[in-house]
Amino acid sequence: MVLPVFVQAPWVRAAPMAAALFTAALVAIGILLERHRSPHWKDVGALLVGFSGSWLGGALFWGWCRLHPAWHLPVEAFALPLAVAGLGGRWRLAGIFYLASLLGTAATDVAMLLSGVMELWPQVLSAPLQEAPALLQAAAMVVLRPLPLVVVGTMASLLLGLAGWLRKRGTAGRLAAVTIATTLAVDGLFLAASLAAPRFSGLI
Repeated sequence: MVLPVFVQAPWVRAAPMAAALFTAALVAIGILLERHRSPHWKDVGALLVGFSGSWLGGALFWGWCRLHPAWHLPVEAFALPLAVAGLGGRWRLAGIFYLASLLGTAATDVAMLLSGVMELWPQVLSAPLQEAPALLQAAAMVVLRPLPLVVVGTMASLLLGLAGWLRKRGTAGRLAAVTIATTLAVDGLFLAASLAAPRFSGLI
């Protein structure tokens, strides 16, 4: 589940409208699969529908609102009422996937805010292309300072603890746990890329 994030990021940068419209294909395929007689494909279809919500939220934010970090979580949470409503019926897995993804996003934003990285966000994203890698690397270095590192480490530990607890709560819990762990993996890969190879991070 890490790969789609790094596929979406450069796509949104190059063609945000196309990336956003791709949501319709994800939803259509998900609905078709969910109607399959096989329970396995039903689950895959539901997951795809849940993923489409996260995909569209990401496309909308990174395509048009990327210079406004305060809008990140509200834009990503646009489908929250639908996800909550789906928990009680056939779209339960879709709702769980979306809500777990949203929780990971919220945790990331809180960590960025408390560590002081969020205030650098607009500077990095509005910088000329040739200056952006250096600014991105500098922003990533902020995370390695003692206090921000404690904040990020604490948030990661809380998420890992939650994921470990959820893993023992059946299929739905395991799905939420994997989704949360994927968020941590993406954040870790992005931080590593920002420090080691900011030109190729693909998320600016």
